[in-house]
Amino acid sequence: MERIAIYGCGGFGREILPLARRHQARTNTGSVSGIVFVSDAPSEIGTVQNGIEVISFDTLVSPEHRDRTVVVSLGSSAARRALVQRCESAGLTFGSLTASTHVSLDNIEVGEGAVFCDFSMCTSDVRIGRHFQCNIYSYVAHDCIVGDFVTFAPRVSCNGRIVIEDDAYIGTGAVLKQGTPDKPLTIGKGAVIGMGAVVTKDVPPGVTVVGNPAVPLMKRSA
Repeated sequence: MERIAIYGCGGFGREILPLARRHQARTNTGSVSGIVFVSDAPSEIGTVQNGIEVISFDTLVSPEHRDRTVVVSLGSSAARRALVQRCESAGLTFGSLTASTHVSLDNIEVGEGAVFCDFSMCTSDVRIGRHFQCNIYSYVAHDCIVGDFVTFAPRVSCNGRIVIEDDAYIGTGAVLKQGTPDKPLTIGKGAVIGMGAVVTKDVPPGVTVVGNPAVPLMKRSA
């Protein structure tokens, strides 16, 4: 029986809880103890969130729980990566969650730990790395390459022939212009695309862009 541990009981963790419940219903593993939340916050450990027990990491790695597959729910790429590394060091394994309304078409390759929320989509010839988060109504179109620990907020439009490097964050409602076979649009490692941004040019690593068309965010001087 697959048992699931959702690491993080914040907003997104509680949003994907129904996906875990549906997964267990499909696999006939739905039981009271089939799902737990995991938290590092003392104020949350030992509580019940949306009907689910919250346990500590130390409890997760105990013999009673360490057979669970872990889904890390934190939206921050850096925080998600840190928790994944912690789980890997403890010898834990990872699972993925996919909503029943998600659509994947042809030749889709996805790494472990992914979450595909309701009404998300991958079209054709897409390669996605580890621990990807694809929130509601977001899509990845043809011939895209998405790195590890990439986060899509809701309604991201990732059009064809785009390369998104590791740890990038794509904000709500962002639109990424389609690239070409000889020049794909590239979103650099750790870049942040602000909500509603319309990205028509490459974004360098670590840069935050906003607006239509998207331009680098300039910090105001004091």
